[in-house]
Amino acid sequence: MASHNELGKLGEDLAVAHLQAKGYTILTRNYRFDKAEIDIIAQREEDTIVMVEVKTRNSSFFGDPQSFVTSRKIKSLVKAAHEYVIANEIEAEVRFDIIAILKNQHQESLQHFKNAFYHF
Repeated sequence: MASHNELGKLGEDLAVAHLQAKGYTILTRNYRFDKAEIDIIAQREEDTIVMVEVKTRNSSFFGDPQSFVTSRKIKSLVKAAHEYVIANEIEAEVRFDIIAILKNQHQESLQHFKNAFYHF
């Protein structure tokens, strides 16, 4: 596995641990529809499903991790989320979060951005 894939997997594992520590139940990981993928689908409140995009970087030299969630990526996430909700007959609200992680030999930080973007 390439080192960037290992960093991404590590970031997702850190994000899952963070969410679980905050009381979230992980419903699924790496949900795919067409070419779209949602890193984590979680739930804490009964009436809200949380779609989580995890961005992990080893440096903020080119920008904060969350700044790499582009409008194209958002469109892709919304498409996959819509399919997940329809396929699973979910009637809860959908929220989109970003978990941004910086991880290297000298630093490890995690920021959870709730309601990071809207899907309308």
